[in-house]
Amino acid sequence: MAIIGLIRESKKPYDKRVALSPAQCVDVMNRFTDVKIVVQPSPHRCISDAEYLDAGIEMSEDLEQCDILLGIKEVPIEDLIANKTYLFFSHTIKKQPHNRKLLRTILQKNIRLVDYETLVWENGSRVLGFGRFAGIVGAHNGFLTWGKKFNLYNLKPAYLCENYAEMKAEYDKIEMPPLKIALCGDGRVAHGCLELLNLLHIREVTPQEFLDEQFDVPTYVHLVTEDFYAHKDGELWDKADFYHNPENYVSTFKQYTQHCDVMLNAIFWNERIPRFFSKEDMKARDFKIKVIADISCDVNGSIPATMKDTTIEEPVFGYHPLSETMEAPFLKNTIDIMAVSNLPCELPYDASIAFGEQLIKYVMGNLLNSKNSRMIHFATIAQNGELTERYRYLKDYVD
Repeated sequence: MAIIGLIRESKKPYDKRVALSPAQCVDVMNRFTDVKIVVQPSPHRCISDAEYLDAGIEMSEDLEQCDILLGIKEVPIEDLIANKTYLFFSHTIKKQPHNRKLLRTILQKNIRLVDYETLVWENGSRVLGFGRFAGIVGAHNGFLTWGKKFNLYNLKPAYLCENYAEMKAEYDKIEMPPLKIALCGDGRVAHGCLELLNLLHIREVTPQEFLDEQFDVPTYVHLVTEDFYAHKDGELWDKADFYHNPENYVSTFKQYTQHCDVMLNAIFWNERIPRFFSKEDMKARDFKIKVIADISCDVNGSIPATMKDTTIEEPVFGYHPLSETMEAPFLKNTIDIMAVSNLPCELPYDASIAFGEQLIKYVMGNLLNSKNSRMIHFATIAQNGELTERYRYLKDYVD
């Protein structure tokens, strides 16, 4: 019998999400009759210990009996149990300095680490993630910021709502002004933004309509990379070439800054990819954007004014383009930046349920039969005290 443990989230600030709900635990044990699930008690989880007990799930502080341990965020090194298989977001594959000791300890304790982020389909797209809710909450925070900045309406922050349904109901109380919104990106996060935009019946327009026309209702344009990047030498757009050689491309987003009120940034970005615009561009009189929901949240990244990431409780700071300084939010002469890096935590229950559904549907069978699973093989970062072949590039990171 395989014993799976749901670990308590111990990294501070405490994350309220969980990999499986009580009903999903029951579902797993019904589907896989040789599996038992044990849950570590937690005072912080969005689903109470009592709900797991009511569903007949065993609770135990001690998870030594477990073979596989499921978490969400990084596990504090003092909590790691040797010789186990762990699944969580380790945030080590980009050599993040703050998690170097974590990966070193995983190797020292002979832990098999399967990172959710590295579970991918054959085409390279990710199997699991919280991107949908990052997009939903990020877009909501953008609209909340606009209402506060111009004293037009008040929306309850998502983290103060009981669930997604209550957050959506907030919009029944207000009338959206005729904003022009630019959504950038085409992955899970962007599609989370799209979900909210379409639920609110905000009208979609083409890039040309966005640039040429004025509207008396709120509108949005959905821009993908080919809409705001172009080859330096005027060559035809080639998406594969762009991601392999981004230094050969320039941003053409400046044209949209003259017509956009709210920007929702949901792109993938790294240091080689050009920024949307410069700090100098933001000083221009025709730079119209007043609210940027930087859902991607790369500090000093695609949005150069994202000078820090923000917190769920204080999600916005003001950026003064002329002095290039951070100010208080919601002032007349600032551009307000929302840069929360853990947005799905604002709707932990809904995000957990959606994550658990994906975990059961796509991963659980592979995990329990991992010897024959390509998916699990390629997602395993560490095993038998060593980095696996695919992740040997991390050797200098942990040495």
